[in-house]
Amino acid sequence: MAFNTPAAYGMYPDDIPLQHVVQTLNQSGFDNEQICLMVWPRHHIASVMREANILNSERKKNAMSEEMIGWLMKLGAVIIPTAGFFIRSRAFLHALVMRKDSPGLCGNSGALVGLGFSRRDAERLEDQVCEMGVLVYVACTEKDRMTKAMEILRRTGASEAATLERAAAQAAA
Repeated sequence: MAFNTPAAYGMYPDDIPLQHVVQTLNQSGFDNEQICLMVWPRHHIASVMREANILNSERKKNAMSEEMIGWLMKLGAVIIPTAGFFIRSRAFLHALVMRKDSPGLCGNSGALVGLGFSRRDAERLEDQVCEMGVLVYVACTEKDRMTKAMEILRRTGASEAATLERAAAQAAA
Protein backbone atom coordinates (compact mmCIF):
# COMPACT_ATOMS: atom_id res chain seq x y z
CA MET A 1 0.00 0.00 0.00
CA ALA A 2 1.41 3.38 -0.99
CA PHE A 3 1.57 6.54 1.07
CA ASN A 4 -1.90 8.01 0.55
CA THR A 5 -1.36 11.49 1.95
CA PRO A 6 -2.13 14.40 -0.40
CA ALA A 7 1.16 15.56 -1.92
CA ALA A 8 2.87 17.70 -4.52
CA TYR A 9 6.24 17.26 -6.14
CA GLY A 10 8.68 19.20 -8.24
CA MET A 11 11.66 18.19 -10.37
CA TYR A 12 14.68 20.51 -10.30
CA PRO A 13 18.06 20.63 -12.02
CA ASP A 14 20.95 19.78 -9.72
CA ASP A 15 22.16 23.38 -9.44
CA ILE A 16 18.99 24.66 -7.75
CA PRO A 17 19.53 26.13 -4.26
CA LEU A 18 17.55 23.53 -2.33
CA GLN A 19 17.79 25.44 0.93
CA HIS A 20 15.90 28.31 -0.74
CA VAL A 21 13.19 25.93 -1.96
CA VAL A 22 12.77 24.45 1.52
CA GLN A 23 12.84 27.88 3.16
CA THR A 24 10.12 29.11 0.79
CA LEU A 25 7.99 26.07 1.64
CA ASN A 26 8.60 26.68 5.36
CA GLN A 27 7.57 30.33 5.06
CA SER A 28 4.35 29.18 3.40
CA GLY A 29 3.44 26.94 6.31
CA PHE A 30 4.97 23.59 5.33
CA ASP A 31 7.03 21.90 8.05
CA ASN A 32 10.40 20.28 7.39
CA GLU A 33 8.92 16.90 8.33
CA GLN A 34 6.52 17.20 5.38
CA ILE A 35 9.41 17.50 2.90
CA CYS A 36 11.28 14.65 1.24
CA LEU A 37 14.21 15.14 -1.14
CA MET A 38 15.50 12.63 -3.65
CA VAL A 39 18.86 13.72 -5.09
CA TRP A 40 20.91 12.14 -7.84
CA PRO A 41 23.96 10.14 -6.71
CA ARG A 42 26.41 12.71 -8.19
CA HIS A 43 24.66 15.70 -6.61
CA HIS A 44 26.82 17.77 -4.24
CA ILE A 45 24.64 16.65 -1.30
CA ALA A 46 25.48 13.03 -2.11
CA SER A 47 29.17 13.97 -2.30
CA VAL A 48 29.00 15.66 1.10
CA MET A 49 27.40 12.53 2.56
CA ARG A 50 30.00 10.21 1.05
CA GLU A 51 32.93 12.39 2.10
CA ALA A 52 31.68 13.13 5.63
CA ASN A 53 34.30 11.93 8.06
CA ILE A 54 34.40 12.93 11.70
CA LEU A 55 38.06 11.91 11.87
CA ASN A 56 39.04 14.23 9.02
CA SER A 57 41.55 16.88 10.10
CA GLU A 58 40.25 19.49 7.63
CA ARG A 59 38.12 21.45 10.11
CA LYS A 60 36.70 23.97 7.62
CA LYS A 61 35.54 21.28 5.19
CA ASN A 62 34.20 19.23 8.11
CA ALA A 63 32.26 22.22 9.46
CA MET A 64 30.57 22.72 6.06
CA SER A 65 29.72 19.01 5.93
CA GLU A 66 28.33 19.09 9.45
CA GLU A 67 26.17 22.11 8.62
CA MET A 68 24.78 20.42 5.48
CA ILE A 69 24.13 17.14 7.28
CA GLY A 70 22.47 19.02 10.15
CA TRP A 71 20.17 20.77 7.68
CA LEU A 72 19.31 17.51 5.89
CA MET A 73 18.51 15.75 9.15
CA LYS A 74 15.78 18.32 9.87
CA LEU A 75 13.85 17.28 6.75
CA GLY A 76 11.26 14.50 6.71
CA ALA A 77 13.40 12.30 4.46
CA VAL A 78 16.37 12.49 2.08
CA ILE A 79 16.94 9.69 -0.44
CA ILE A 80 20.04 9.25 -2.58
CA PRO A 81 19.43 6.34 -5.01
CA THR A 82 22.14 3.69 -4.76
CA ALA A 83 23.80 5.52 -1.84
CA GLY A 84 21.63 5.94 1.24
CA PHE A 85 18.91 7.83 3.05
CA PHE A 86 17.85 9.80 6.14
CA ILE A 87 14.34 9.53 7.50
CA ARG A 88 13.09 11.73 10.31
CA SER A 89 9.31 11.70 9.79
CA ARG A 90 7.33 8.75 11.10
CA ALA A 91 5.01 9.00 8.11
CA PHE A 92 7.93 8.72 5.67
CA LEU A 93 9.50 5.93 7.74
CA HIS A 94 6.31 3.92 7.52
CA ALA A 95 5.76 4.65 3.81
CA LEU A 96 9.34 3.90 2.80
CA VAL A 97 10.70 1.11 4.97
CA MET A 98 8.37 -0.27 7.61
CA ARG A 99 5.55 -1.67 5.49
CA LYS A 100 5.34 -5.41 4.97
CA ASP A 101 5.58 -4.85 1.20
CA SER A 102 8.26 -2.16 1.56
CA PRO A 103 9.75 -1.48 -1.86
CA GLY A 104 13.17 -0.47 -0.61
CA LEU A 105 14.87 2.87 -0.93
CA CYS A 106 17.98 2.74 -3.00
CA GLY A 107 18.64 1.62 -6.51
CA ASN A 108 15.10 1.29 -7.81
CA SER A 109 11.89 3.29 -8.13
CA GLY A 110 10.35 1.57 -5.11
CA ALA A 111 10.82 4.59 -2.86
CA LEU A 112 8.65 6.72 -5.13
CA VAL A 113 6.04 3.97 -5.39
CA GLY A 114 6.03 3.90 -1.59
CA LEU A 115 5.27 7.62 -1.62
CA GLY A 116 2.23 7.09 -3.84
CA PHE A 117 3.53 7.47 -7.40
CA SER A 118 2.38 5.03 -10.06
CA ARG A 119 5.07 2.53 -11.09
CA ARG A 120 5.37 4.26 -14.49
CA ASP A 121 5.78 7.75 -13.00
CA ALA A 122 8.15 6.45 -10.34
CA GLU A 123 10.45 4.92 -12.96
CA ARG A 124 10.32 8.04 -15.14
CA LEU A 125 11.04 10.40 -12.26
CA GLU A 126 13.82 8.29 -10.81
CA ASP A 127 15.45 8.20 -14.25
CA GLN A 128 15.27 12.00 -14.30
CA VAL A 129 16.72 12.24 -10.79
CA CYS A 130 19.55 9.85 -11.65
CA GLU A 131 20.39 11.77 -14.82
CA MET A 132 20.57 15.27 -13.48
CA GLY A 133 18.30 16.36 -10.76
CA VAL A 134 16.45 16.61 -7.54
CA LEU A 135 12.89 15.68 -6.69
CA VAL A 136 11.22 17.66 -3.91
CA TYR A 137 8.15 15.92 -2.47
CA VAL A 138 5.79 17.73 -0.10
CA ALA A 139 3.28 15.71 1.92
CA CYS A 140 0.31 17.97 2.57
CA THR A 141 -1.98 17.75 5.56
CA GLU A 142 -4.98 18.76 3.46
CA LYS A 143 -5.84 18.34 -0.21
CA ASP A 144 -6.29 22.07 -0.78
CA ARG A 145 -2.67 22.63 0.33
CA MET A 146 -1.41 20.44 -2.55
CA THR A 147 -2.11 23.19 -5.05
CA LYS A 148 -0.32 25.75 -2.88
CA ALA A 149 2.71 23.47 -2.58
CA MET A 150 2.73 22.84 -6.34
CA GLU A 151 2.60 26.59 -7.04
CA ILE A 152 5.53 27.19 -4.68
CA LEU A 153 7.53 24.44 -6.37
CA ARG A 154 6.88 25.99 -9.79
CA ARG A 155 7.72 29.49 -8.53
CA THR A 156 11.04 28.26 -7.09
CA GLY A 157 12.17 26.82 -10.43
CA ALA A 158 10.77 23.31 -10.76
CA SER A 159 10.93 22.14 -14.37
CA GLU A 160 7.99 19.83 -13.65
CA ALA A 161 5.54 20.28 -10.79
CA ALA A 162 2.30 18.44 -10.11
CA THR A 163 0.14 16.95 -7.42
CA LEU A 164 0.04 13.20 -7.10
CA GLU A 165 -3.64 13.24 -8.06
CA ARG A 166 -2.83 15.15 -11.26
CA ALA A 167 0.13 12.86 -11.97
CA ALA A 168 -2.09 9.78 -11.58
CA ALA A 169 -4.72 11.26 -13.92
CA GLN A 170 -2.06 12.07 -16.56
CA ALA A 171 -0.65 8.53 -16.32
CA ALA A 172 -4.10 7.05 -16.85
CA ALA A 173 -4.74 9.20 -19.95
